[in-house]
Amino acid sequence: MIHHVGIEVAPADVDRCVELFELLGFERVEPPPALAEGFTWLRSGGTEVHLMHTERPVAPPRGHFAVLAPQFEATVERLRAHGFEVEPRRELWGSPRAHVTAPGGHRVELTREAPGGKALS
Repeated sequence: MIHHVGIEVAPADVDRCVELFELLGFERVEPPPALAEGFTWLRSGGTEVHLMHTERPVAPPRGHFAVLAPQFEATVERLRAHGFEVEPRRELWGSPRAHVTAPGGHRVELTREAPGGKALS
């Protein structure tokens, strides 16, 4: 199981990035005091996304991570209503999929179910 991912985000993009992840069901949590400056942490269940404040963030052009969105259609509509561009992707294993790009260029895949029909409970 992956505990967290860390992505670089320009300080000016942190608030908008937090908004994106909150729309995906993450909540902001306090990092340890030693990491409080220059980091923003978000958590959903046992998974965390750590935003690393970086003046010149680097995002791999094809790299991404996936988030389960059991209410897929509602999640896509919520993202669009908040001005995020959601790109539909080919359905796999019977589950709808899409990509949304976080501020800073990191791609996040959205899917209703993981391979094998494992929905988030």
